[in-house]
Amino acid sequence: MSKTKILIIEDERALQEVLVYNLEREGFEVAVSGDGQDGIRRARATEPDVILLDLMLPVIDGLEVCRQLRADAKTRGIRILMLTARSEEVDEIVGFNMGADDYVTKPFKVKPLIHRIKALLRRTATDQQSREFVSIHGIEVDRVNHIAKSRGQILDLTPTEFRLLWALARAAGRPFGRNELMDHCRGEDANALERTIDVHIRSLRQKLGELGEVIETVRGIGYRFRGETESATNPTTSIDIP
Repeated sequence: MSKTKILIIEDERALQEVLVYNLEREGFEVAVSGDGQDGIRRARATEPDVILLDLMLPVIDGLEVCRQLRADAKTRGIRILMLTARSEEVDEIVGFNMGADDYVTKPFKVKPLIHRIKALLRRTATDQQSREFVSIHGIEVDRVNHIAKSRGQILDLTPTEFRLLWALARAAGRPFGRNELMDHCRGEDANALERTIDVHIRSLRQKLGELGEVIETVRGIGYRFRGETESATNPTTSIDIP
């Protein structure tokens, strides 16, 4: 039986050694990378079961590594546990939005970390599938099969529109800035300038038809997908729907 593979992407040598020693004692097969770019290369080459990913990395930072791995069909299913010395809530929110499965703040104890890794490995295939599918307000988005539906009708979306709908719908109720949405919609067809986000959103709303109003403009910030329990108007948020 093959061993569970763990890739550590961490530039601090002392921490690398501690993690390798303890994880190998637990029976894991462990590989190490010291920068983000090399970490992406190793992840694509070895397809580990879990990646321990430091936030502050040389060459490419941890959030960008996470984003690239989630955008790649070969690596998007790998469990990612982020390690960071920063504990601000915004880092955690951004980390999970980029696709991290769990988040640990340094300094941490090794045994609890190993328990977190084992908990990630216990998650079922059903759980993984649920991470790739959203159904809300009559809109369905299936990221695995790249299909979006509005009240059962398949939508003819561009890759950029699909990425925007996925990002907004999976975090319904959360406002996204235009720059943040640019990060989500970058791809082969998306040389995204900030002003083009408004064009893509307008087109997406049109294709959603009467359901287009669930994508709301948040003044001074950007856009959000209406929360599951919210009505068309929310008195607690400054919303403008063109």
